[in-house]
Amino acid sequence: MKETISLRELAAVFFKLGVIGFGGPAAHIAMMQREVVEKRNWMDQQEFLDLIGITNLIPGPNSTELAIHIGYTARGWKGLLIAGLCFILPAVGITGTLAYFYTLYGKLPQVELFIYGLKPAIIVIIGLLVYKLSVKLFTNIWLTILGISIFFLSLFGLSELTLLITAAAIAATYHFIKKRKSTNLYSLVPFALLTSDSINIKLFFTFLKIGSILYGSGYVLFSFIETELVSKGFLTTNQLIDAITVGQITPGPVFSSVTFVGYQINGWPGAIYSTIAIFLPSFLFVILIKPLVHRLKNSDLFQLILKSVNVAAVALIATTCISLIKESITDGPNLLIALIILGIMLLHKNINTGLVLVISMLLGFGIKLFSAFG
Repeated sequence: MKETISLRELAAVFFKLGVIGFGGPAAHIAMMQREVVEKRNWMDQQEFLDLIGITNLIPGPNSTELAIHIGYTARGWKGLLIAGLCFILPAVGITGTLAYFYTLYGKLPQVELFIYGLKPAIIVIIGLLVYKLSVKLFTNIWLTILGISIFFLSLFGLSELTLLITAAAIAATYHFIKKRKSTNLYSLVPFALLTSDSINIKLFFTFLKIGSILYGSGYVLFSFIETELVSKGFLTTNQLIDAITVGQITPGPVFSSVTFVGYQINGWPGAIYSTIAIFLPSFLFVILIKPLVHRLKNSDLFQLILKSVNVAAVALIATTCISLIKESITDGPNLLIALIILGIMLLHKNINTGLVLVISMLLGFGIKLFSAFG
């Protein structure tokens, strides 16, 4: 960290990100990079990249773990708790409120009019992040080839975990061939699922297991929920679909959808138990991996693996950006909003991300209203 960071400032930054963090993990990471690296100079680009690589090596929600890791690096235990909770709680609060009214009225509010303009802005934010990190990372031929290969393999449907492991394995093989040294490999043993007659305990250990072993996007989370809860009759398919919708229309980590799921099964107690369980492993993994990373910093093998995983992570973010473009830039107005936001962000490099999202939302809102009355 470049300077001493107050807990108040740490809380303010991550609470703001929790409130405006639409668009999923890739968008969250892009927003954190702007806030932490570009605007406040709390760390340099390489330190930020290393944290991305480390969080990709452990299970759980990447953007949440990145927030926790930044807080831990800045101010130890207090920073870990403040950054993590301030990033998580806004989404959990909004999701819990939606869950309450969903149970009361049986449907979710119509918000398409308000989020129409957000999607193009999020794509621009992610695209600029990919460019900035690529300039820093693609420093030689083999890393460039690795990144391009991971990008295209991801487009062909290979899972994120498979590609990250592949990148690490290629780096290790390269290291062994070059140095002809051996090393020991370690793995994390996931928590076992424990059962209990209590529905709250059942929810707690179900989501504790999922949070401890899940790699990949929020859609992988919903696959786990389908297996663990829908197929066993705790949740209906329609409720799961609505939980997915909540994850898309609310800011902050997609894992906050678990709050919605827990509420549908057992009200506020179910929501609280489920929410604590899904996020608890992220805090623990960051605490456990920090000393290990410190010890391995002088290892050539670890540095090579971390650099390769960083390259793979940026390639995966680029793939996410491509997928979002296909889903979001579906008409002329979407493209126009994206170009306007790109121009604004290139002209005003330190512009507040929240202001960017407000501008994009107002543009989208105006276009929708004009279409309705035009």
